[in-house]
Amino acid sequence: MNFKKMGAGLLCALLLCGCGAEKKVQEKLTDTSSTTFFAMDTVMEIQITGDQELLSEAEQKVVALEKQLSVTEENSEVSQINKNKIGRLTGAGAEIFKGGMDICAATDGALDLTIYPVLKEWGFTTGEYKVPDDEDINQLLEAVDYNKVEISDMENDYIDIVLPEDMEIDLGSITKGYTSQMLHDYFEENGVESALINLGGNVQCLGGKLTGDPWKIAIKSPFPDSKDGILGVLQAKDLAIVTSGGYERYFEEDGKVYWHILDPTTGKPADKGIASVTIVGKDGLRCDGLSTALFVKGLDEAVEYWKNSDDFDMIIVMSNGDVHITEGIAEDFALAQEYATSKLIVETR
Repeated sequence: MNFKKMGAGLLCALLLCGCGAEKKVQEKLTDTSSTTFFAMDTVMEIQITGDQELLSEAEQKVVALEKQLSVTEENSEVSQINKNKIGRLTGAGAEIFKGGMDICAATDGALDLTIYPVLKEWGFTTGEYKVPDDEDINQLLEAVDYNKVEISDMENDYIDIVLPEDMEIDLGSITKGYTSQMLHDYFEENGVESALINLGGNVQCLGGKLTGDPWKIAIKSPFPDSKDGILGVLQAKDLAIVTSGGYERYFEEDGKVYWHILDPTTGKPADKGIASVTIVGKDGLRCDGLSTALFVKGLDEAVEYWKNSDDFDMIIVMSNGDVHITEGIAEDFALAQEYATSKLIVETR
């Protein structure tokens, strides 16, 4: 499945309690359950305060969603639509598609669910990497435009879709965000008060740690020469934290690095001087989509987009090492010792 965050953008610092924690907290720790499994091209780690059975059911939900929407699964709803240029997305698939299309429109196509054929041409979906000829890219770009997808209104929990010739859709850029949100809501509905859902570059917290303290989420450094691999630590409760960066999937040719986050207007790797974008908010799917879209837009447009929004914060790491963080989370974030001298700019409205 072409999920765009194969590398872990975030690491979870699970400091559950110190040696001086109260006895009742220690007893509560025995109620913690965890699981690790591989799905959607990434290792998934989930920890909850609750019954282990909830984790088994959660894994089944993830596997079923992948089977329904994987662009590489021959019988998935997405693959059948791509093959026949007409078809139906049901249930969660319809929700994900609608949410993704909303982000496409809101970001003027910086996120485009129809970019898949271009990604294939670069080899990012197969691992057979190459730099395509401009002529080939331009030809493929003729079929890249989310506005040309014909869709029905949401009815009876489904969406009917018609695609133009040569167009293909892929929901991988937003499905893990939806998945983390789905699991958050599922656990909450079943009485879980504390959970950490780590789907590679997508992390979602339910509540805080067992001690009542915030989770400490380590934001991964996008720089290959990092000693510890950690840019800094964000304290968070009940939030989604999603990172996109050029370091996640890339290849080198003739001394130049090419990464998988493509600009839909050029069909080439987005190159606006950004190394990574972390989006922090309540909605996992929206955070997932925006982490890609704002990487494509570049710093100035990303900051302007944030100033006109009220439902997310962000950390943008520039290729030159500067770090931009929005005011809503500035007090909750600290640079790692390795990057203590980096220029940290707080963006304000």
